[in-house]
Amino acid sequence: MVVALIIACEVGFWVLLALGLLLRYVAKMPKASTVVLLCEPLLELVLFVTTVIDLRNGAEPDWKHGLAAVYIGYSAALGHSTIKWVDARVAHRFFGGPPPVKPAKYGAGKTLHEWKTAGRWVLAAVIAIALLQGAIWYVGDDGEIGSLRDWQQKMLFLIGVNVAIALSYTLFPKRERSASSAR
Repeated sequence: MVVALIIACEVGFWVLLALGLLLRYVAKMPKASTVVLLCEPLLELVLFVTTVIDLRNGAEPDWKHGLAAVYIGYSAALGHSTIKWVDARVAHRFFGGPPPVKPAKYGAGKTLHEWKTAGRWVLAAVIAIALLQGAIWYVGDDGEIGSLRDWQQKMLFLIGVNVAIALSYTLFPKRERSASSAR
């Protein structure tokens, strides 16, 4: 049931996003669009409550419960930036909006972009780790919590990878090729 709900939340995210963009650009109702887009966190709340109820009803914690925590972390930390990214491209492609701002390709601008991206992913992982820890405490030492601990380790790995990527751009900034070396 938890996996089906995760899938439903993902589908619901894209349906709400499409509906919000249709309201904004086709129906010219920006306030209604904002209201629809603000309903998106309700999907994660439903997923969270359902997961807690599933555990409370005696379900053994497994990969599905961990995946729910990761999905909630991702949605909380990256949902807004995903919506902004899609909105800018839809506005430009279909409704005559300005071209989306592209991140810098070189130098300090590129480094800053990589740190912002890493920060979002780190936040997603930290939220997931916290939710997983809450589930571990909720289940207690008597329950099988190995799967939840495995998800926590995966989130720590995700943090490490993102920090390593951002750090690599700090230590070795990408430089624009000079005209002579481009030949």
